[in-house]
Amino acid sequence: MKITIRTPQMQDYDRFSAIMDQVQQMHTEWRPDVYKTASPLITKGLFAELLKGDSWYIAETDGIVVGVLEVFKRHVEGPAQVTKDVLFVSTMAVDEAYRGKGIGHQFFDKVKQLKAEKGCDTIELQVNAKNKMAYEMYRNYGFTEKSINMELK
Repeated sequence: MKITIRTPQMQDYDRFSAIMDQVQQMHTEWRPDVYKTASPLITKGLFAELLKGDSWYIAETDGIVVGVLEVFKRHVEGPAQVTKDVLFVSTMAVDEAYRGKGIGHQFFDKVKQLKAEKGCDTIELQVNAKNKMAYEMYRNYGFTEKSINMELK
């Protein structure tokens, strides 16, 4: 399967929105105490605004949008912290019908390219503790745990 990673365009909205809704549904099932159903998660108006930035990418095969990626550069600096620039992956989503086909790995190849282009020191992301499939993919790609969030109700 040939995958192209590119910036999204307005005509990509329906597939982009459907993929984002799939991810929101997973989060709603895992954490109904935190997330609620919102469809569309991304309205057409918001999507049009997102297109003005440079942080969103899509994966496409045979003219079909099959994945969504958002990254942004974060500068970390403080009196008790080592100064660095981090490329943060805030969204990575692959359509459920296309998972397990290497699209996530191709997204990470793109993220590594962007890290170099933007002069970042590291790549970081967060993953829901119940998202075992994504966690394993990240580990297999070389990510290591940096911190763990805990909760007491």
